[in-house]
Amino acid sequence: MERGGGVDNPAFVPCSPGPKRAPRPDPAGAAGAASAGAAEVRSSRSSRSSRSSRSSRSSRSQWEEGPCGWGRFSPAPLQLCNNPRGYLLHYSLLALVQGIVVNGLVNISISTIEKRYELNSSLTGLVSSSYDIAFCVLSLFVSFYGERGHKPRWLAFSSFMIGLGSLVFCLPHFTTGAYEYGSKFEDTCPAPVNSSSQNKCSGSITSSLSNYLYVFVLGQLLLGVGGTPLYTLGTAFIDDSVAVHKSSLYIGIGYAMSILGPAIGYVLGGQLLTLNIDINRSTRTDINEDDPRWLGAWWIGFLLSWMLAWSLIVPFSCFPKHLPGTAMIQAAKVSQTHQDKSITVVSDENFGESFKDFPVALLILLKNPVFMCLIISTTSEALITTGFATFLPKFIENQFGKSSSTAATLGGLVLIPGAALGQVMGGAIASKSKMNCQNVMKFALASSAVSLLLSFVFLFAKCGNEPFAGVSEAYNGTGKLGKLEAPCNANCSCLRSFYYPVCGKDDVQYFSPCMAGCTKQITSNHQRMYYNCSCIGEADPVLEMAGNKAYEAKTGKCETKCKNLPIFLGFFFFTVVFTFMAATPITVAVLRCVPDKQRSFALGVQFVFLRLLGTIPGPILFGAAIDSSCTLWDLNNCGVRGACWIYDNTKMAYMLIGISAACKVITLCFNGLALFVYRPPPEKDNTEAS
Repeated sequence: MERGGGVDNPAFVPCSPGPKRAPRPDPAGAAGAASAGAAEVRSSRSSRSSRSSRSSRSSRSQWEEGPCGWGRFSPAPLQLCNNPRGYLLHYSLLALVQGIVVNGLVNISISTIEKRYELNSSLTGLVSSSYDIAFCVLSLFVSFYGERGHKPRWLAFSSFMIGLGSLVFCLPHFTTGAYEYGSKFEDTCPAPVNSSSQNKCSGSITSSLSNYLYVFVLGQLLLGVGGTPLYTLGTAFIDDSVAVHKSSLYIGIGYAMSILGPAIGYVLGGQLLTLNIDINRSTRTDINEDDPRWLGAWWIGFLLSWMLAWSLIVPFSCFPKHLPGTAMIQAAKVSQTHQDKSITVVSDENFGESFKDFPVALLILLKNPVFMCLIISTTSEALITTGFATFLPKFIENQFGKSSSTAATLGGLVLIPGAALGQVMGGAIASKSKMNCQNVMKFALASSAVSLLLSFVFLFAKCGNEPFAGVSEAYNGTGKLGKLEAPCNANCSCLRSFYYPVCGKDDVQYFSPCMAGCTKQITSNHQRMYYNCSCIGEADPVLEMAGNKAYEAKTGKCETKCKNLPIFLGFFFFTVVFTFMAATPITVAVLRCVPDKQRSFALGVQFVFLRLLGTIPGPILFGAAIDSSCTLWDLNNCGVRGACWIYDNTKMAYMLIGISAACKVITLCFNGLALFVYRPPPEKDNTEAS
């Protein structure tokens, strides 16, 4: 509005209307005020721009992105891997190698190592648990200090330690002489000439070979050191580098590869055990795999794993501290942290840089109710999964009358593909549906409920015991139940420590050919057959037709009349799938419910509880439950009880369903409790990021 050549400046219009107008300034004053106002606007914009620039620089400083390479040397071909998919490829390969060694080769080689280095089962149990001991001791410290560090370089260190542990584990083979397999043991009646010396009770004789126990323990400790950064810092780096809705898929793929590792380890180790243990030496042997004295080349798999692990050191060392685009991804993420008083403590920029913050950081996580509920939930599931991973083959072997190798194969075909499929499906569904923390916990709760219902398959697929001479059946009308000795084998001096079951023509199983009173044997189509067996009854006339002889017993257990195996395997497969479908979403929920600065540390704390309360006591609890159903124990010449030979199948099934159902109810309760106590950020700040 113009009036007398002047211009009204809106800045001088009063805020509230009134009957009088404010005095009109002169043109010079108006121009000066306009100039000052423009300067103030420019200053404000400059200040905002400066703050935005500082914020951007601070973000870039926090998320140090860079090329793939070493210093100034960053070849263009390496940049093809400088993305989340390239990292996931190498992470999956390392998880695969770790699974092959720790959960595959070590487990399948334990029995061979026991025989070769004269170790008892309690000592080899120490070897198996050494990995968990190292993991528990280091997990908290590695995850705490590594959170702000260069995570890919930590994984390069992990590759080095896994390779070194594999190398150390197989060193005893190269520092000992050739294997001496001794004289052949006869399993028929009458007993061999040296049976008196075999039956004689002798005190424990310590061999120098048993000192290699410490080398095996050292190897497992090194493997535990290498596994710690892999599943704490490595997983957190995936979550740093991808969008929220993709994180579950990437983590699911990585975890699935760690599950496939044991399957490859078992297959590879099983094939290598068909090779002679001294294949690298110019020695000849006259025994084959059917001979109890046979030992396979257990050490070759560890050498291969050593080379594979060390081949990943260079790729991990060339990754930058953060992948390109990480700062933008982090800026787009919306916090889903459980809201409590600890948020103000963790928000300090310097929090976590000093060891003094370690107790406070640990206390913050332990006082987070959502985090602790999720930990108890996963610990309960881990107890079941490790228990079944250890004893499922034994359950199949005894319930359905399968050989040890067949039972192990069937158990692997159910557990490994089911677990891998569940991990990938759980991650893919959570990723595709773009679930937030609350919905992820609901999905895990539903999956756990379905797996609980399916686990009752044990009640319907159990089988009764087949006739066993001396245990559930008398020896052709002679002898007493509960005793393997009878008048028909009294003169055979059979060993109770040598369990080599045979099936008689009367469809009764016998402890060994010696206990069946068999005096002769033949081999036909790679199977031993026995005749002239006094405990089975009168021998049939020996027929010689086309070079074959009639037999009264053959090696192996009698075929079971129970036909529930396909039903059991089918239902148990889906139980495993739904159990592991909840695993990846729970991991994602753990990463979401804690402050961003504590994600790696949270995984470290989770794995400590997982080991101490899940994977370590799981096999012990399952083993105790299975042992409680034993009906025939091994007794050595000194009367010391050893392994169990025969179990009460019905009691075993009820014991396993009891443990499984109890643990899954605990899982359901704490999953539901975590969902109930979870308090997300205010709704206006909790909109989902694309």
